[in-house]
Amino acid sequence: VLFVASDVLGRGDTQELGSLLMQSFLHTLSALRSRPEFILFVNDGVKLVAVDSLVVEELRRLEHQGVEIMACGTCLNRLQLIDKVGVGRVSDMYAIADTLFRAEKVISL
Repeated sequence: VLFVASDVLGRGDTQELGSLLMQSFLHTLSALRSRPEFILFVNDGVKLVAVDSLVVEELRRLEHQGVEIMACGTCLNRLQLIDKVGVGRVSDMYAIADTLFRAEKVISL
């Protein structure tokens, strides 16, 4: 399980760099032989599943490769993105928590 709680990768002073790194990471995932079964998006991470996201096509590619993409509905509502989901399914904290606790391995970004 890949747990994504931000729309940028890493911490630093440059939002632009963090965004570029996230784009690169998700692009690389689709080319790897080993991929997560699930990608869970919470908090600002849900911005990445929006139709106007810079990585929505990468996420669609991953979804077509069998990766299940879930986004926190509460987060989407709070950020006013519930009507702009471009990939994956809207989920709730029960499903997110259940997926995390059933996972053999969780990687958090």
